Amino acid sequence: MQAVLRSVLTATLIAWVVATPAQAQIGTGRPITLVVPIGAGGGLDTIGRLFAEKLQDRLKQPVVVENRPAAGGLVGTDSVAKAAPDGQTLLLMETGATLQKWLRKDVPFDVVSDFSPISQVATVPLILFANPSFGPNNIQELISLAKKEPGKLSVGIPGSGTPHHLAFLMLNALAKIEIVSVPYRGAALVTNDVLGGQIPMGWAAPTAVIPHVAAGKAKVLAVASPQRIPPLPNVPTIDESGVRGFVIEVFFGITGPAKLSPEIVARLNQEIAEISRLPDVQDRIARAGLLPTYRDTKSFADLIRADHERFGKIIRDAGITPN
Repeated sequence: MQAVLRSVLTATLIAWVVATPAQAQIGTGRPITLVVPIGAGGGLDTIGRLFAEKLQDRLKQPVVVENRPAAGGLVGTDSVAKAAPDGQTLLLMETGATLQKWLRKDVPFDVVSDFSPISQVATVPLILFANPSFGPNNIQELISLAKKEPGKLSVGIPGSGTPHHLAFLMLNALAKIEIVSVPYRGAALVTNDVLGGQIPMGWAAPTAVIPHVAAGKAKVLAVASPQRIPPLPNVPTIDESGVRGFVIEVFFGITGPAKLSPEIVARLNQEIAEISRLPDVQDRIARAGLLPTYRDTKSFADLIRADHERFGKIIRDAGITPN
């Protein structure tokens, strides 16, 4: 009887071990570095520190954020592309990485082939806002004025190669207008000059602008997301305003170097999926002005590829060449 019982227990244990997926170890147990390719502060850095904190709790090993903002994020992004594929070095990637090849000649990485996408964690829409004294109150009125005065209107963007830069290019190309961009060294400077009347319009994330809208110091002409956004329910999207196909959402997601093992990718994706469902994580993402947006590994990889190809076509069609 005991022999039979031992045989049953042994068979049960073997079946359990076979059925239970092994938890892939991440790296060597040394601290994992999550590279944030911009300076400290702002939405991207906030998300990086939030997920580093939660991953550290779940993986039971240190996860540290390292800000590498040089060359508009190229240095930090490239450092992960060239890191060993052992799980020790990860990147918090954003949409700007998909644009670089189309705007710059010196990009040392391929955003599609040099990374292992793991999970998307958040998105943020862009809005086109203006000083209250600016004549147009919506996209249709802006396009009408821009066609009457080609090359005379200007819009502020927080640097070349940013999603805001892409939004500027897309609006010109799809609406067949000629507005001039004014690059700044950061979104705060754009907002300040629009509020001060030094420049009529700017592209920004909603969080930076909504308090000024509530105070009557700014107005929003349109949002670039697929649907209207809850903080601005009465503001139409650019697509529904007649500029069909105009959709830009800035994604934030975690990737590693190419050739990261499927086991490590699966383990990290599983942990990030569970972290993304936590109410306090969703609340902290929302308070940072972002939208909690989880995508699994395949869906995130598809998004990176699709954005890279779609935005590249828009930039080429606009006659923009890398410089």
